[in-house]
Amino acid sequence: MIATTDSRQAPQSFESADAYFDAFGLNQAARDFINRPLRLLIDGRWTDASDGGTAPIVEPSTAQQIGTIAMATTEDLELAVDAARRAFDGGEWSRITPLERESLLRRLADLIEDNAEEFIALETLDVGKPLAEAELDIQGTIDTYRYFAGWASKVSGRSGQASSLPGNYVTYTRKEPVGVIGVIVPWNFPLQTLAWKLGAALAVGCTTVIKPPEITSLTTLRFAELVAEAGIPDGVVNVLTGKGSKVGAALAAHPRIDKVTFTGSTATGTSVGHAALDNMTRMTLELGGKSAVLVFDDCDIEKTVEEVALGIFSNAGQICDAGSRLYVQDSIYDEFMAKLVEHTRTWAMGPGLDPESAIGPVVSESQLKTVTGFIAKGVEEGATLLCGGNTAEGPGFYVEPTIFGDCTNDMTIVRDEIFGPVLVAGRFSSQDQALELANDSEYGLAATIYSNNLNVVHELSQGLKVGSVYVNAQSSIDPAMPFGGYKKSGFGRDLGTEQLDFVTETKTVWITLP
Repeated sequence: MIATTDSRQAPQSFESADAYFDAFGLNQAARDFINRPLRLLIDGRWTDASDGGTAPIVEPSTAQQIGTIAMATTEDLELAVDAARRAFDGGEWSRITPLERESLLRRLADLIEDNAEEFIALETLDVGKPLAEAELDIQGTIDTYRYFAGWASKVSGRSGQASSLPGNYVTYTRKEPVGVIGVIVPWNFPLQTLAWKLGAALAVGCTTVIKPPEITSLTTLRFAELVAEAGIPDGVVNVLTGKGSKVGAALAAHPRIDKVTFTGSTATGTSVGHAALDNMTRMTLELGGKSAVLVFDDCDIEKTVEEVALGIFSNAGQICDAGSRLYVQDSIYDEFMAKLVEHTRTWAMGPGLDPESAIGPVVSESQLKTVTGFIAKGVEEGATLLCGGNTAEGPGFYVEPTIFGDCTNDMTIVRDEIFGPVLVAGRFSSQDQALELANDSEYGLAATIYSNNLNVVHELSQGLKVGSVYVNAQSSIDPAMPFGGYKKSGFGRDLGTEQLDFVTETKTVWITLP
């Protein structure tokens, strides 16, 4: 059974969402936006769902409704796919000059920057994360569009020469946009992850149908308003809010979608992959993670303690590559864990709009139940609860930063992705054992090494079966570097020049000369 936290640690509660907004001076533009009807964007027009369906927007810090969104139907999906198909096949986007696309994408990034304070507030209202974290997300979004804007005029094929075929040929390749892309976005970083998907796609000339997460759609809808303002043609970006099980599934299975890009759980991603494969639709799947953190006895303990906490408690642990499995070398385990627990207790839990909050709520009541269920399972299976484990009295979906010690790799909390502020810790005695423990997972998204020994770092970086290895820092993301995973963490890559290969087709042209 999960206890409730004591009043000293309890986050501030509010009589209403408006009282919460007033207490922290919610950005007026954000306040005005959530009070507007929030509809679907299809072919440049804002429209209600075909059956008039709506759903509430629930703010995580207060657990109160703050607005409504339209809930798209499969009929709406057909209209959106038609619009994206016309925009692509007609060449309104794919056949304008690359420099024109670059200019429009830069304009889009500038508009996001001009409205950054509104986006920061909306992202905090959507997800519950502290404002400082939302600010990083919005800056990352701006940087991503600017990075891929630069690639719009630089993607090209190559000339070649046949190596063994007799004859007189001129050969070259063309890089062509893959077509209409279905974009399915997760709820933990909705606007930034959308930029990861959309930046490269728009740069090369693709058109899109976007299915944002039904529980965190605000920033995507506000972004969509800026698309037309930036001068991007109608039909290039279409947005359908609604249930993933209905609209998302139909989007993945749609025969006129050329590619699907999805970020989310491995279970849902598997279903998306099967649906896409039935039509031989190209796909990129960025899925779950259970990333290992390896702490060696030559690390800077004080700095590493702070980094480890950031790696699991940022965004309330709702990060696909969160450092959620901690393995500490025997010789420093007791000292390190004591310092980590002490540091974790300084993390102030509170509402996202409160600038004093270090950790906000999880995103929804459903996610709160999932996280507390895993905590109860950890206690049941014999892990030592070192700190946290409690929920907060009153409204809001809060769970304390939680650390389990004495964990073994056969425990559910070590095997499964929790997606909350829960860290599970165990020991290792040697470099070989550390590598074995880290690789003993069905996931392979990321891993982190804390050591000042370059030999250890290089050897482990080669041996770890993951898509990203972080050394002496947690989860470094930059639009110029690819992101994706091994094993059940998915396939394909977002970001970097590598992503350009996943939004284009390569055509080889042979010209026989006389």
